[in-house]
Amino acid sequence: MSELPYEIVIGLEVHVQLKTNTKLFCRCSTAFGSPPNTQTCPVCLGMPGSLPVMNKKAYFLGMKTALALHCGIPKFTKWDRKNYFYPDLPKGYQTSQFDLPMSEEGYLDIKSTKDEFEPRRVRIIRAHLEEDAGKSIHDEAAGKADSRIDLNRTGTPLLEIVSYPDMRSAAEAKAYMQELRLLLTYLDVSDCNMQEGSLRCDANVNLHITTDDGVIATPIVEIKNMNSFRSVERGINYEAKRQYDVWQETGKVLGELPKQTRGWDDSAQVTRSQREKEESADYRYFPCPDLIPVVVTDEQIDEVRHEIGDLPAALRDRLESEYDLTTYTADVIVNQGLGFVEYYLELAAASGDNKLAGNWVQGEVLRILNDLEIGISDFGVSAAALAELLKLIQAGDLDSSKAKDVFTVMLESGKSAAAVVEDLGIEKVDESALEDLCRLLVERNQRIVDDVKNGNEKAVGALIGQAKKENPNVNPGQVRQICLDIINSL
Repeated sequence: MSELPYEIVIGLEVHVQLKTNTKLFCRCSTAFGSPPNTQTCPVCLGMPGSLPVMNKKAYFLGMKTALALHCGIPKFTKWDRKNYFYPDLPKGYQTSQFDLPMSEEGYLDIKSTKDEFEPRRVRIIRAHLEEDAGKSIHDEAAGKADSRIDLNRTGTPLLEIVSYPDMRSAAEAKAYMQELRLLLTYLDVSDCNMQEGSLRCDANVNLHITTDDGVIATPIVEIKNMNSFRSVERGINYEAKRQYDVWQETGKVLGELPKQTRGWDDSAQVTRSQREKEESADYRYFPCPDLIPVVVTDEQIDEVRHEIGDLPAALRDRLESEYDLTTYTADVIVNQGLGFVEYYLELAAASGDNKLAGNWVQGEVLRILNDLEIGISDFGVSAAALAELLKLIQAGDLDSSKAKDVFTVMLESGKSAAAVVEDLGIEKVDESALEDLCRLLVERNQRIVDDVKNGNEKAVGALIGQAKKENPNVNPGQVRQICLDIINSL
């Protein structure tokens, strides 16, 4: 892959809908999927005389997330009004936080299992609370091409997590989003459903281009409407190339062109200009007169900190260091969620073989979960029952092929490994009898013996096939090793 003629500079603003039953400042439901405009009240619609009351759970879910991101938690924070006019913002302002956010200065570490980039620490500027706006529904493909407004989402608690411009590729931005989503699901603060808008991302992108006159910077562009990890990656890559092409055509750089906001069109795979990007002064922030500041104590912060359990990064390190798993296997297990990790830990302890347990959960167990589209909590074979099967493999009573057959029947019948082995008539072959059979096969197949002696060990596979015809219960791995030992001793 050739080196790009520029450096991409990326900062992300991630909006997370917090898992509360009611909105941030009123008691309206936050449930997704209700008929349009059925979950509103005078408070979230901004009717005259209505007064907001802060949702305490939302505040502490935000604090829990900020602590997991290593952010500092100020003892004092306040609410501000962010003023702008848009059809899906009925009050004409958004209650947010400006100069005194609820948390600031944290970080999230990312790394690639595919060697796409070096491990990177992405610094977090702040994570602050705000209320969501409504949703504009544009009928652009059919009908009259009109727009409608659904205000059900208005007032839903959002945590906005703002990073420094520390990422240098679209792959890093995608990895950051994936790692952040995983962290949020471990914390159980959001369902993080990107299709439903529970997790949304805006990317601030520009280029640093090295020229004979030094490094120049293109204007910053904010990309919106990226509702999947793939669209984040594609949107940033497209925008970087577009900015480079504009610079080559015009030669204009930062300060000569305005910052702008562009929307990602996933069907066309392009970004489209929406408006010039606002600065903070354009929003005319001022303290919200209807909400008192929030003051928290050290005891409250410590209480929330103690609610944070094992997190993805620490679990990966533990699986690699304590359980001797590969980086890839540890990553696969952790990425399935905390329940999957707990299943693996129980299986490893019960079977006594960490690596074999790791191979089985990332192979057969995960395959079944994906095929059936279920979670580990609905899986039909308990960790204890699967450990019985792994012990039979360790003892040499089953080869991997027969173990998979037994596993399939266990899933279908709910029977134990021992019961399925008995039902299938699988018997362990006596070692001395297996050696006698291997000697007989070697004596019958001089051509195979010659091939092996000439360096072609794969030729012994034919002897394995003959052995299985003689006795279906033989272990192919044992047959292979015994035959090779006999041939090499001749």
